[in-house]
Formats: sequence, structure tokens, C-alpha cells
Amino acid sequence: MFGTVQKSSAAFDVVCMTASLGGVNAYREILAALPETFPAAVVLVQHRPVREQDGLVGVLRHRSTLPVRLLEEGDQLAAGVVHVVPAGHWAAFTPEGTVSLHATDGHRSADPMFASAAAAFGPRLLAAVLTGRLEDGALGVRHIRGAGGRVLAQDIITAEAVGMPSAAMATGCIDTSCCPCPCPCPCPCPCPCPCLCAPAPAGAGSRTGQPGDGAGCRRPDAGVAAALGGGDPTGGRHLTTGRKAGTP
Repeated sequence: MFGTVQKSSAAFDVVCMTASLGGVNAYREILAALPETFPAAVVLVQHRPVREQDGLVGVLRHRSTLPVRLLEEGDQLAAGVVHVVPAGHWAAFTPEGTVSLHATDGHRSADPMFASAAAAFGPRLLAAVLTGRLEDGALGVRHIRGAGGRVLAQDIITAEAVGMPSAAMATGCIDTSCCPCPCPCPCPCPCPCPCLCAPAPAGAGSRTGQPGDGAGCRRPDAGVAAALGGGDPTGGRHLTTGRKAGTP
């Protein structure tokens, strides 16, 4: 059975995001934009060195409207909570949302995590591939699409490092049916990515419908945040339906 973790009336039960170079800033802006009523569990994996003191949780807490916690072995995913995967690890999940942690093989932490999340949560999973070098996440998004989940990717024009989102888009598994951002959109849909669009600045060309055509793009996080927090990549269902009462 897919997605028995704290099932809600929202479009998704679990949101998994991955990033590498430039990811901390993107995560901070995304978390700052999510509402306190966000109903899904959020899982973040960020490529970073293993240190005795991991400061990522503290950095994200300063901007997040939601509680931010470092995942530990055996934890249970909770709606309305941001769960950060420890450095040097990837997270696996049961359909009930129980977490197990595994050491990474090199820099591939998103691929196995996405594959596990796809098997556990199926169509109740939303994933996002953000800024980063190399190709982590590109294999995992295929599993998510195969299980009926949805995948977003950061526009490569706005990414600090284009490798990860470019590789994800090259798979053909990124949802491109509409712009997830709620702002007026100057480009013809379907867009080549969650395009983070805003009215194009003077002198900017119109979108051609090709990945990487950045006319009208703004912050590297805006469209993803809109998609998670109320902009609608799901065909009519929104994510801001309310967090379970009593969630810390």
C-alpha cells in the first residue's frame, strides 16, 4: 500500500527535496515561503561534508515557518515538519513513514532516497531537484514517475549549479504541464520546468518552451515554494489544507 504515513486531504503526504551546491540558500527561501499550515512531511537531503557539529538544521530553522529536525534512525515522518537527512547519509522509508539511515556511496544521496520514497509513498509523493553539480537525483526521478509521483526541477537559469536539475530534466520525468507559481505567467504552457516565472523584464525575449530559456524567471526558489505551498502542479488540488493538530 502506498503512502499510509499520516494521510491527509492534501495532494501529497511527503515532499522530498535534494540539492548540492547553492542548496542551502534555496532551501532557506523555500522554507521561509511555506505556510505554518503546510500539511505534508518534508524531507531534505543536502550534499555536505560530515562534521562533528552539523549546522544545517540551525541555519534552516532561522528562516523556516515549520519545525526543522535532524533525522535519526527509526524516526517517524511527521506532517508539517521539515526532516533533514544527516550529512553522509540517505534516508529510506516504510509506507508508514518510518525512517532508516544509510551511508552514502560518494555523492549519490538523492537517487536511493527517491527510489525508496517512490516505493513507499507512490502517487502521494512530490519531489524537487534543486541546484547542484553532477547528476544526483536523475535516476531517482524515474522511480518516482514510475510510481505515479510528481517531480519538480529548478530552472537551470536560476540555479547556482545546473548539473542536477539539468540531468533531472533530461530524463523526461519532470512534470511540465503548468507553471506552479501563482504569479502572472508570460510564457505559454506547458512550461519546460517549474519555471519560477514572473513578468519578463524589459528587453527579455519570450519563452521558447525549451529548457533553460530563462526569460521572465526570478528567484531560484520562488516557483518551487509556490508549487509546494499553494501554487498548483497537481491539476486542481492544493497543499495548504492544514497541518494535523498538535504537530510540534
